[in-house]
Amino acid sequence: MTDHTYNVLFLCTGNSARSIMAEAILNRLGQGRFKAYSAGSHPSGEVNPKTLQVLAKLNYKTDEMRSKNWDEFAQPGAPAMDFVFTVCDQAAAESCPVWPGQPMTAHWGVPDPVKAEGSETEKSLAFTEAYRMLNNRLSIFVNLPITSLDKLALQKRLEDIGKST
Repeated sequence: MTDHTYNVLFLCTGNSARSIMAEAILNRLGQGRFKAYSAGSHPSGEVNPKTLQVLAKLNYKTDEMRSKNWDEFAQPGAPAMDFVFTVCDQAAAESCPVWPGQPMTAHWGVPDPVKAEGSETEKSLAFTEAYRMLNNRLSIFVNLPITSLDKLALQKRLEDIGKST
């Protein structure tokens, strides 16, 4: 077992829902083994209120969550990332940022709940579904034997996680 804390960055376009949820989930599930961050290529400037409602209902602390540009993590002194996951939904033809450097990367597309249409209940369900998908994927991720997998095997596992629902 290693004492290394893995830094993980979740990227999305607006950094108002999916990447924020992923950050919160991994910081809870990771129990100190992982430190999660989130950012967007074109951040909305605020966390979506429905994101905050879902997380607050599940007893996550939300007071320090904010929508931020991914450039913050490319600055000198920023934490070095071990993993970078994009959570943009390819099916929605969103533009997903590409992260430079050497971290392990994978695309874990999740439909954007901010774009959900219908009644308030249907919109809220879209946020709950995004949370469920991310929680399932991150539950698998935190249980990977990271230190015992070679780089190719780990990359394959990360890609497979992105295909799970």
